[in-house]
Amino acid sequence: MKFLGKPSSHTAPSLPLCWLLLKILPLGYCHPYDNRYAGDKVIRLTPKTEEEAFALKSIYHRLQVDLWQPSSISYVSEGTVTDVHIPQNASRTLLAFLQEARIPYKVLIEDLQKAVENGKSLQTQRNRRALSEYNYEVYHSLEDIQDWMHHLNQTQPGLVRVFSIGRSYEGRPLFILQLGRKSRAYKRAVWIDCGIHAREWIGPAFCQWFTREALLTYKTDPAMRKMLNHLHFYIMPVFNVDGYHFSWTHDRFWRKTRSRNSRFRCRGVDANRNWKVKWCDEGASAHPCDDTYCGPFPESEPEVKAVADFLRKHRKHIRAYLSFHAYAQMLLYPYSYKHATIPNVSCVGFAAHKAVKALRSAHGTQYRHGPASQTLYVSSGNSMDWAYKNGIPYAFAFELRDTGQFGFLLPEKLIKPTCTETMLAVKNITMHLLRKCP
Repeated sequence: MKFLGKPSSHTAPSLPLCWLLLKILPLGYCHPYDNRYAGDKVIRLTPKTEEEAFALKSIYHRLQVDLWQPSSISYVSEGTVTDVHIPQNASRTLLAFLQEARIPYKVLIEDLQKAVENGKSLQTQRNRRALSEYNYEVYHSLEDIQDWMHHLNQTQPGLVRVFSIGRSYEGRPLFILQLGRKSRAYKRAVWIDCGIHAREWIGPAFCQWFTREALLTYKTDPAMRKMLNHLHFYIMPVFNVDGYHFSWTHDRFWRKTRSRNSRFRCRGVDANRNWKVKWCDEGASAHPCDDTYCGPFPESEPEVKAVADFLRKHRKHIRAYLSFHAYAQMLLYPYSYKHATIPNVSCVGFAAHKAVKALRSAHGTQYRHGPASQTLYVSSGNSMDWAYKNGIPYAFAFELRDTGQFGFLLPEKLIKPTCTETMLAVKNITMHLLRKCP
């Protein structure tokens, strides 16, 4: 396990004692984010007026807070629900300001360090590789996930093929898992990616769950058999491999890639603002230190470039693009970058409606669905819009559980219900592709 870079300055102080121990003790003795979030809070508030929103933007900027919802200070406006991670040393200042300004707030997480520790699994079976033994109800490191992919490649040759489409900024392979019966070469295909934002761990967990369910139920479920016989699934369990690894080894709430900028000490680009569709327009930032930084140019990130090249090469056959994020409980479709209706909205909207209904049937979980610009917020340069603009007719982004109680720290006990309900939605969308549009 490598420890990359120095602690990011915007979320927590450095840990000199921990780093000193890392030099002299075996790896794993001192976890790199032990106690870095001690006393940090996550609070929720909603500005009632534009004056309050302006005041919040100013103090958020001054205190360099870590916004969980929405993803950028620019989105904070009257009526916008705001979830903010505030470091211990700044929480007194913010809470005093809120009380003086009489802005009501709710503490979602009292001590973030305790919440991080409570989310750690006590299970010791993470590294069991066999499909029947691998634990799909815990979060897995990048190394675990890549080993799991190779194991499937070796043990499921009739349905699985693993290949790399390139390398990340830090040189890690970008593995894709191709799922489906090996029949004619140019079958229609569905693309699924997870983990474009590093801290959203439930995404990669779902990509693994989907693969497991497909392989385990292929012989017994007629719908799954039809899907795998008639389609190829290209599954990328971890899109942002460098960022995901960093979220395990260093900063649990890291979002971006890990590329370096020659003029700024801040690292990384928002891999979901780096696509060549209204690039760096509304909802993206041109500043390298911001979480929604669009990058120096479109497809500047090797991860984005590799996926875009692959999708361009196969766009005649890829009928659906599904990207998995967290958190908000939404099923979104284009457009994100403008308030306009897509030409095939009757097909796409109907598919979304049916998928959300199927999802709700499992555990009663409520999802909103609709065009991203209206249902969530306007954002430019994202992968879903790019996929749609490049000829993939069904393009969706899922925002998985929850709506803020746990945020990015969705407990492992909720992996199974989240994945089982999402599975119903994905199967519903996929079966929709195999039928004629109503």
